[in-house]
Amino acid sequence: MSNATTNSLTRLNVLITRPIEQQQILKDAITDRGGGVTQMPLIEIKPLQETASKPALESKIQHLDHYHILIFVSSNAVQYAAPRINEYWPRLPVGIAVIAIGPTTAQAISARFGCAVVHSPAGMTSEDLLELPELKQVDGKRIGIFRGRGGRNFLADSLRSRGGEIDYLEVYQSLSIHYDAREFCTRLQTEAVNVLTVTSAESLLKLDSLLGDNKEELGLLPLLVPSARLALQAEQSGFGDVINTEGADTPSFVAALELLADKIR
Repeated sequence: MSNATTNSLTRLNVLITRPIEQQQILKDAITDRGGGVTQMPLIEIKPLQETASKPALESKIQHLDHYHILIFVSSNAVQYAAPRINEYWPRLPVGIAVIAIGPTTAQAISARFGCAVVHSPAGMTSEDLLELPELKQVDGKRIGIFRGRGGRNFLADSLRSRGGEIDYLEVYQSLSIHYDAREFCTRLQTEAVNVLTVTSAESLLKLDSLLGDNKEELGLLPLLVPSARLALQAEQSGFGDVINTEGADTPSFVAALELLADKIR
């Protein structure tokens, strides 16, 4: 790695808020380029183990071969679905179209199941998925969506409007991590954080709540988000400098950080 690349983020101190088990790759990418990192995960991901819903989920997984299309909306969905699927299916049933929300999720599916995966080259949102040829003509097709509890319904609603028969297979949940708001903001100021990041609507809401009275100052810091939808939500919440990285993966965030660093040199 060249010195220019190594030192490309030296002026940045970045708050990383994604779940702790997903932080290391981004942290390393930033520090390898000379940037600083403050790690404060705002949510944690846990497997969904509700007794009441378990029989229904297991029945859907036992009958995966009844579906025409399976959609995984995140790498978390792959991680927490895989052990359950492998109890009944060493490999995914033949003849099912497998679709991922983005390249990272697609790679996780391929690694876990060794199957062909489709993802949209245009982006990593539900809107991008809906432009795939595989999802244009779904009248009468059974579609299983692996996701977390309480996720966005736009994808399923859109597919139903096209005649698809949709089942949710919810395998994980996002839980808020408690911080004292004053201590949270003090740490951002003490560690001279000058870039904020969030990767989900839940994290954005949590960050907004924690900033509280300090939002007039800290809410003006650049805030990196992975989609236009989340960017709009952040702007409507009063964040003053929102940057859409157009992807939640590390390369997308690093590219946006390097552009930002160039502006403040």
